[in-house]
Amino acid sequence: MNIRSSARPAPRGLAVAFALAAVLVASVAVTAASAATTLTVAQALAAQDGRTATVTGYVVGQPTGATTVLRSGFTADTAIAIADTAAETGPGRMLYVQVTAAYRSTFGLLTNPGLRGQRITATGALTAYFSHGGLKNPTAMTLGGTAPSPSQSSTPAPTPTAPGGGYDTTYYADAMGKSGTALRGALHSIIKVQTKLSYDQVWEALRDTDQDPANSNNVILLNTGRSQSKTSNGGGVDDWNREHVWAKSHGDFGTATGPGTDVHHLRPEDVSVNSTRGNKDFDTGGSPVAEAPGCYTDADSWEPRDAVKGDVARMVMYMAVRYEGTDGWPDLELNQSVNNGTAPYHGRLSVLLQWHRADPPDAFEKRRNQRIHERWQGNRNPFVDHPEWASAIWG
Repeated sequence: MNIRSSARPAPRGLAVAFALAAVLVASVAVTAASAATTLTVAQALAAQDGRTATVTGYVVGQPTGATTVLRSGFTADTAIAIADTAAETGPGRMLYVQVTAAYRSTFGLLTNPGLRGQRITATGALTAYFSHGGLKNPTAMTLGGTAPSPSQSSTPAPTPTAPGGGYDTTYYADAMGKSGTALRGALHSIIKVQTKLSYDQVWEALRDTDQDPANSNNVILLNTGRSQSKTSNGGGVDDWNREHVWAKSHGDFGTATGPGTDVHHLRPEDVSVNSTRGNKDFDTGGSPVAEAPGCYTDADSWEPRDAVKGDVARMVMYMAVRYEGTDGWPDLELNQSVNNGTAPYHGRLSVLLQWHRADPPDAFEKRRNQRIHERWQGNRNPFVDHPEWASAIWG
């Protein structure tokens, strides 16, 4: 008896349709997978083949040509340049992102000059723009890493609240469990890895790091506590300028790139108050400073207002650990003197430790530390994240 199978081959047309559908599904899957992977700017620049991808980077300016990027005085909302660090100045390490009409109200630099320095995420085609590595026809743009939305407003990055700022198992891994010289050496090795800013870039950094929490158009001045317009910087009466909390003459490093431009110890300050403080060491007592209520000074020392005493202490502690004389800069040290002059020392250590304990890090200082790490230098002040490390090193 002959037994015939009841299965019949599919019609040729239907088989072709199935094959085409499979190819289409595979193509969609590949495209989706490509878009789902978030790339760095460096990776995006190396993959200029038209694929759809999602890229995260910091806004560094407005591209106007293959090798020209405006960092201020923006002229249009149609394109932005992003990079892997907020302080990047080399166009060759920037990705040019087209800003289409749907996103210009939020991501155009002419309309939103404060966007510079902020991290964004964009999804689009990796293809040349201005004959330069680019991302065109974006389908999503968002601040930070939250859900894409062309109308999303700018909000500060959250400050970690976990012990050590949430960086104990990553950033501070080599320092955990150590004390004394071993801890100091480990912290130096960690925090010396940083992006170095020019002195001009410090202006922009301070507008971000010292922003008034109650008024995004202003900065808070260190010793006066005054909230002042971000744009009123300069050398005129009642302008603000850049105060070196570790006085730049203590080691004679000036304003050259390095300790002279390290934002961890640079703060906005009233011009005349900055001049009054000069290069004095830190100590208690003296005469009240009329323009800076709560501050006192005498011939050789300066006492800041109570609200920032701990901030000052932690800034100079950072400098003493960051600059150990190993990278061409002076070996900065804390001591008990208030007559250090041009020597690479700052005092008075015992008073700074008292201030550090009496005025622990607050939300403003923690946010500042986070901003410098995320947007400007890529390193942190360990004494903000771990206040107990001050006594572990200096007793």
